[in-house]
Amino acid sequence: MPQPSFTPSQFINHHLLILLLGLILVIVTAGCAPTYRDISAGSRLQISDETASAVTERQEVSVALPLADAQPAADYRIGPGDVLYVNISGKPEFMVASGSANSKIQGSRVDGSGQIAIPMAGQINVGGLTLPQAQQKVKESLLLYLKDPWVIIEVTDYKSQPLYLLGSFKAPGTYYLDRPLSLLQGMSLGGGFDPNANLRSARLSRNGKVQPVDIFALLTSGDQRQNVWLRTGDIIYLPDRSLQQIFVFGSVKKPGPVQMLNGQLNLAQAIASVELRETGYDLAHVRIIRSLSPTRGELIVVDFDRMMRGQTLPFILQEGDIVYVPRSQMGSWNDVIAEILPSLQTISAILQPFVVIKFLSSSN
Repeated sequence: MPQPSFTPSQFINHHLLILLLGLILVIVTAGCAPTYRDISAGSRLQISDETASAVTERQEVSVALPLADAQPAADYRIGPGDVLYVNISGKPEFMVASGSANSKIQGSRVDGSGQIAIPMAGQINVGGLTLPQAQQKVKESLLLYLKDPWVIIEVTDYKSQPLYLLGSFKAPGTYYLDRPLSLLQGMSLGGGFDPNANLRSARLSRNGKVQPVDIFALLTSGDQRQNVWLRTGDIIYLPDRSLQQIFVFGSVKKPGPVQMLNGQLNLAQAIASVELRETGYDLAHVRIIRSLSPTRGELIVVDFDRMMRGQTLPFILQEGDIVYVPRSQMGSWNDVIAEILPSLQTISAILQPFVVIKFLSSSN
């Protein structure tokens, strides 16, 4: 088969076309990821104290401490699920003690509407009453059948005011408030906590909202401002230290949580693990939301570009840090929060208490 022949001008044009395509490819590739061709391999840069940190902005933010609430009344209030032992004038036919023969708990359980059945008197609503009030109400209902009866009511099983201890307690589970208990007293019901318990991330939740209570400060420094009174349905959660992670959002390919190996991770490692997008990011203004406690945090801006050029020391991340790589230089922190708020809401259950209280609770 005859080979194609080129004139000198065609040969030159052909190679110019290949050279032009190669130049375009280099330009496109250069825009796909940050490159630092001005730094040759084996370079050694001197970092002074003034430029050691990549942080260009840092501001501390906080939430209000819990208000000092008054100690709840000492008298127990009867509620649904409680089991009551009722003794009426010592007469067996009036006694309410319907526990089974195999049960160690004797008495009659208060139903969901707060009522208890009394022989001859019928259903009597004792929900929300103290024991003296319940005794007086039962006595009045029996005056038609007995002359000046006396009534004694005791709670044999407390079941209406649950307290949930979850996570790294030695004895996690559901407990019940039989008297006013403080946070410290309630935690003691769990029999202490495991060595791997992450006290800095411990939280108290009430009515579906994380409370501004610093359990770590209460346990380690005895800060009694944090020793709030517990309420029915409170949840105390102690996470495991082995589950430490940070979160990366913004102009990255795989946004979301990033696990910390033995509690250690720096900013470069975190961003590398989620991979930057090909184009559209501002590495000079990487934003970080950091939790210092459930009531205090920091808003940090890091010049990641200078750090990658070896002009600053690596930026070490802390558990719960939220890293945001913006598409372009953004304005105020309010703009940043508004940008990442939808992402935070989807993972609110695993965020640090401070982030939930400061940025999510107010948005609900």
